[in-house]
Amino acid sequence: MKLAEALAERAEATRRVEQLRARVVSSARYQEGETPAEDAALLLVEASEVMDSLETLIRRINRTNAAVDMGEDGTLTDALARRDVLRLRHSVITAAADAAAGTGERGYGRQLRSELKMLSALPVAELRGQADELARAIREIDVRIQRKNWEADLLD
Repeated sequence: MKLAEALAERAEATRRVEQLRARVVSSARYQEGETPAEDAALLLVEASEVMDSLETLIRRINRTNAAVDMGEDGTLTDALARRDVLRLRHSVITAAADAAAGTGERGYGRQLRSELKMLSALPVAELRGQADELARAIREIDVRIQRKNWEADLLD
């Protein structure tokens, strides 16, 4: 099995656990004289089985990520950490540029010349350029990660 297939299987198992959780919660109590829609105890058993297989799958994915060499990016784990931080950095820079530009401000700005003028404390154009560069770097590392996901075999 390729790593990308395991990642898709992990996502499906996670969705399945969430669905089972919701079904357990809705069937956990019922009115006297009524029959519950589903057997909550059986649903809990099924959820436990799915979570056991999910844990095994996550362990295999993590071992694979730590072992796969990404060249200059280090291991796949290193590349994932780099991508996560790039996304976070992009989010902060974008938020700073939006705030400095006054994006999302309420009101209409100054109504009279006597009102105080709002000034930007940050260079908006420079921040937008940084955000664009970060977005490019995120796309590039994401492509390398996706390529490796389809090339790497999942470890036992």
